[in-house]
Amino acid sequence: MGNQISDLYNQVINEHRKYPRNKGLVPGYKTLHLKNPSCGDDVTVQVEIKDGKIVDVRHDGTGCVICCSSASVMSEVLIGKTVEEANEIIDDFYELIKGNLPKDEDRLGDAIVYVNIHNFPPRAKCATLAWRAAGALLLGDEGDQEDE
Repeated sequence: MGNQISDLYNQVINEHRKYPRNKGLVPGYKTLHLKNPSCGDDVTVQVEIKDGKIVDVRHDGTGCVICCSSASVMSEVLIGKTVEEANEIIDDFYELIKGNLPKDEDRLGDAIVYVNIHNFPPRAKCATLAWRAAGALLLGDEGDQEDE
């Protein structure tokens, strides 16, 4: 059973890498660019908020399969959520990456596939780069930043 779940998770990750959702930037959206200098992952995330609700999340960039697929998954998970819900989901994702299952796994959607990333600590930054950009945008940050 464990191998079947692992295979399913790998399938989801590879599908989001090959066929990313919401990829491509749009003029006029709040935008934040983050780069991880230690591995070369480079991602730009955009968020469009109307009436306290996220109506669109866009991303673009280059990097490893974990970084790029995670950006795609994140974009699908956050669209349609309130800013408050999105912040809670982002916090839940950070906990997941640390190896802690959140109370409500369902609201993570496909992001649950990164559940075992804590077993590969160097990959945690890859998985969270786009999520950190989205979280910072929700707090009002914009522009270019290097990840620490």
